[in-house]
Amino acid sequence: MAAPDDVVALTALLGRPPQAEFEVVLRDAGGSPVVVRNAPFTVDGRPMPTRYWLVDRELSVAVSRVESAGGVRSAEAAVDPDDLRRAHRVYAAERDAAVPTAHAGPRPTGGVGGTRTGVKCLHAHYAWYLVGGDDPVGQWTAQALEAARHEAHA
Repeated sequence: MAAPDDVVALTALLGRPPQAEFEVVLRDAGGSPVVVRNAPFTVDGRPMPTRYWLVDRELSVAVSRVESAGGVRSAEAAVDPDDLRRAHRVYAAERDAAVPTAHAGPRPTGGVGGTRTGVKCLHAHYAWYLVGGDDPVGQWTAQALEAARHEAHA
């Protein structure tokens, strides 16, 4: 799936080898990975519920700052619960469609970030949003990041 250079780049970003096959689905202007799409299983066969993963260091740190300021609770309170449930269903359906039909073992569960309800991780929502996912929490996160950028330059 991934080109050898992408495996090297992701290993450097993670500080360890990737645990699942992946594909870089968004790159920055310099060509470095920003978002990867993971296979539904790790290389040792364990379910991988996180389909889209934000791997850009600067964006990850920025999202972590939003999370540490109460962003998970704020995002969950701000978005329409029906829209969030729909996003989880769509995300899970896409991931599940990548599971081979003959697979008989444990399967990934949940929606964005592996959760069935609510918000678990702004990073996962934002990663999916960046590659075109219709994710209200990802959109909320993008707005929160933009507001933080404006505050930093004010």
